[in-house]
Amino acid sequence: MLFVTIVLDGVGIGEQPDAYLYGDEGSDTLGHVLAQCRPSLPHFAELGLGSVRPLAGIPPVPEPTASFGKMMERSAGKDSTTGHWELSGIHLDQPFPTYPDGFPVDVIARFCERVGVNGVLGNRPKSGTVIIEECGDQHMRTGMPIVYTSADSVYQIAAHVDVIPLDELYRMCRIAREEICVGEHGVGRVIARPFEGSAGAFSRISSARKDFSRLPHVPPVQQILQQAGVQTISVGKVADLFGGVGFDRTTKTTSNAHGMDVLLEEIQTAEGNTFVWVNLIDFDQEFGHRLNPEGFAASLEEFDRFIPTLLAALPEQSRLVVTADHGNDPTGTSTDHSREYVPLLYTDQAEPRDLGIRSSFADHAATVAHVFGVPFETDGTSFESS
Repeated sequence: MLFVTIVLDGVGIGEQPDAYLYGDEGSDTLGHVLAQCRPSLPHFAELGLGSVRPLAGIPPVPEPTASFGKMMERSAGKDSTTGHWELSGIHLDQPFPTYPDGFPVDVIARFCERVGVNGVLGNRPKSGTVIIEECGDQHMRTGMPIVYTSADSVYQIAAHVDVIPLDELYRMCRIAREEICVGEHGVGRVIARPFEGSAGAFSRISSARKDFSRLPHVPPVQQILQQAGVQTISVGKVADLFGGVGFDRTTKTTSNAHGMDVLLEEIQTAEGNTFVWVNLIDFDQEFGHRLNPEGFAASLEEFDRFIPTLLAALPEQSRLVVTADHGNDPTGTSTDHSREYVPLLYTDQAEPRDLGIRSSFADHAATVAHVFGVPFETDGTSFESS
């Protein structure tokens, strides 16, 4: 049995009823992108995306090839870690902490004392490429690390590899993860962001990025599957969001196209019971946060072109989920994530059907466990028992 889950990072499908609590009234990532850019998405339409709700340019088809619906996030928060954790069956009653004004003075002071530096640069929410350009020259002169955050629950440390070698940067991140970013400051991820080059031409070294994630407080579904003998594979950043917990093998990717290529390789080589969990990051990282609806639309078209190849590669009896983890509406003025429903397209052996509005992303975890016949404690409901 092969089960593939693809998370289209940031591809929400309209505000949730509680969006006002997050300042996200009116957010509608798919709706707004489709209305503004009118991408051609014929294969999404065939699967049944237009049956989930009215969408510009994607009419409902009389006989969709997948079951369809949307899922509501129950956990507090709207970041990637929270979304993926709920997809794995873990609910959060309190959101991960975020720092719109930068980290408190005492947090920075304890970090400096523990890692042995005189101070840090930055300490504000900022795009990584921007803050490196703003602070990189001073970093080169002083040797002080650049600490910054974003709308996500992250503590990011950037350093030039000629000033702070990778091993030392990773040591700083481990200290931040284990001693500083704990308790009330227990962010979802501490991230090492090494860069190279010279002033005016700095560039991040993506291959040397390293995430130090907060570990799940209860076993996620992939860990339960792993313990039951199911092979578990992460493609993209999924494993990073769980600190690697529950995955036998992880492949990091550089783009959506790379992720799709890796997924095809995993499908072709899969043996026995295998769960492949994929995150395609470009929607969120490259276009949502950068308020680029045209790029977002082009990325949707890229995945749409991939759908026939994907379906042809899947063996009989396999399962496929296409969904998201939150919204990230590029048509507005906010570069933050948005509290939205996420689309749900699901292929199994039954006739395609309307799966309705699911009350939790944890229905995904319940479905995965159900298909593999593995007992799993969750309040989610399998798509196949609806």
